[in-house]
Amino acid sequence: MSMLAIVITFLASLFKSLRQLVLENVALRQQITMLRQSVKRPHAATVDKLFWIFFSRYVDGWRQVLHGLHPDTVVRWHRQGFRLYWRWKSRGLRPGRPPIHKALRKLIR
Repeated sequence: MSMLAIVITFLASLFKSLRQLVLENVALRQQITMLRQSVKRPHAATVDKLFWIFFSRYVDGWRQVLHGLHPDTVVRWHRQGFRLYWRWKSRGLRPGRPPIHKALRKLIR
């Protein structure tokens, strides 16, 4: 099952009456997909990590659904993404010292 189908299923399941059951089903399908793509141990691609971050944020009881991953791993991915975002957000536009206007340089000399 492709990642797009999983995301579409996830979004569609938000409006169903048996929401928790459907979300659990989606989570289990995602884990099966990750295991099929792996050789020895589960390897999570960036898309898989984003799925679990959003899943953990918007679904209550998400820790009980995890079988192939440790819940602390998902929390660590979320924190890493948060750090990367703020590193990007607080970067300087130009590295080094800001330029000094000609009038101020002339005054200093």
